[in-house]
Amino acid sequence: MRVAIVRRLPKASFSMDVYADGLVSGLKAVRPDWEIIELTPRSYSLSHKKTSWLQGIGKYYERYWRYPATVRQQVADVFHIIDHSDAHIVQWLRQTHRPVVVTCHDLINFIYPENIQDQAKLPVVSMAAWKYAIKGLKQSDRIICVSNHTAKDAMQLLHTPATRLKVVHNGVESDFYPLPAEEILAFRQQQGLTPDTICLLNVGSNHPRKNVITILQVLQNLNSQGMGVHFWKTGADFTKEQKTFIQKHNLTSCIKYLGKPDKNTLRQIYNAADILLAPSIYEGFGITILEAMACQTAVISSNVTSLPEVVGDAGILVEPLDVSAMVEAIQQIQQDSSYHQQLIERGRVRAKEFTWEKAASQVAEVYESLVGVQRDYSLQQSMV
Repeated sequence: MRVAIVRRLPKASFSMDVYADGLVSGLKAVRPDWEIIELTPRSYSLSHKKTSWLQGIGKYYERYWRYPATVRQQVADVFHIIDHSDAHIVQWLRQTHRPVVVTCHDLINFIYPENIQDQAKLPVVSMAAWKYAIKGLKQSDRIICVSNHTAKDAMQLLHTPATRLKVVHNGVESDFYPLPAEEILAFRQQQGLTPDTICLLNVGSNHPRKNVITILQVLQNLNSQGMGVHFWKTGADFTKEQKTFIQKHNLTSCIKYLGKPDKNTLRQIYNAADILLAPSIYEGFGITILEAMACQTAVISSNVTSLPEVVGDAGILVEPLDVSAMVEAIQQIQQDSSYHQQLIERGRVRAKEFTWEKAASQVAEVYESLVGVQRDYSLQQSMV
């Protein structure tokens, strides 16, 4: 079988790169005889002398016209668009009479429109483009949902029948695993942490739904109690509002922004941290939770949207705005070493349940079912 993976522009979305890389590696492992081709849009950039609006037009032309036209020219048994934000390409592929699969990661822009306003320079245009893409999602032959929660949203918001949906949980990359104690200690010392310091970690973007301000409130509470606590942030930097909060409450000395590390460094960060604190208000999945668990880092997360089905019983679930509950959970982990170890062990076992080979095997079965239907249809047409 020849499968075309329709990717996003590299580095345009870190999470989409992780998903596409994981899916492709998984497919090559479980279906080694298949031909997997990866399609990628070209980067569109102009010299600094050109106006930003002209560059914006160029990017829209690439994403909504030239790239879809290029994808349509490809020959494949099945096309898989790995991000629902590119689902408008489905409409271009309808003419090929080949099955089209789209992965839906979340539908947050319907639920929290301010999410796109926070990211886009022209929110009205971006929202219109996103909704245009989502129309294509509804025309696909099958929608892969990364969680049961996302599938529920698809049924309610898109009025999509359950028969067209397939829930396939994401996997965790093999790059995340426990490191030797001496390497962890060395990294902590390099970052200026003492052995008895409790280190909190948050990984990812800084959209309002990530709820980073609540983490800062938790940190303030613990700091005021005299607990030796430190907070690492990777991914997006703190916002202006958050930096003001940090300065106002004298938290600068117990916070460190570690930028956007490569995988090797991120693996060290996970291992060296004591607790991943992820109080997101909305998540389509929550891959950082599995990465942390794979590195034997305890997890405290929200009890909303998809997060409970990812965490299971391997972490502590709290209301996303309940500062007191998070403070109590952190204190319990600090004071009860056996409970801390229990969380670590549960997390290690939990993370092993989510592999890209397992995900790819389920996705491959979707391809095979669609190609089988397509071939049956072609046979019927040839007999008419």
